[in-house]
Amino acid sequence: MNIRGLNTAATLWASAAVGCCAGADMVAQAALLTIFVLGGNTLLRPLVNAIDRIPIDEQSSEASYDVLVTTDSSSVATVREFLLEKLEAANYPVRDTNVVYRPGDNAEIIATLVSQSIEPDELDAVVASLADQPAVRHASWHIRAIQ
Repeated sequence: MNIRGLNTAATLWASAAVGCCAGADMVAQAALLTIFVLGGNTLLRPLVNAIDRIPIDEQSSEASYDVLVTTDSSSVATVREFLLEKLEAANYPVRDTNVVYRPGDNAEIIATLVSQSIEPDELDAVVASLADQPAVRHASWHIRAIQ
């Protein structure tokens, strides 16, 4: 699991503590806490930067993979069936499919894959074969982080 904003949250809580100390007329404690928070944020910055540079292992991170195909409204059923067949043949089970109708006789079919080991090169090949179909106007895939 990827945790974001922990430093910001801790700084906000510490700032609230400084305010409480100052409001309770504990000026020395408020000043000491302010120095502690500023020092911690300043001295730990290199550690935070080093952690942020560690690459994320996409195979084990929680993400959702969506395959998006754009077609005309009259071809939705055919293209949806072809999309599901191609993904099943590539051993990518589909969790959910949605169809979004857009203005100008366009429709987007969005297939959300079951979270598993996704190989980007394999998924690129599946999307390329979908894009070669006459009824398909556009095909792509993307990753969404699950929060």
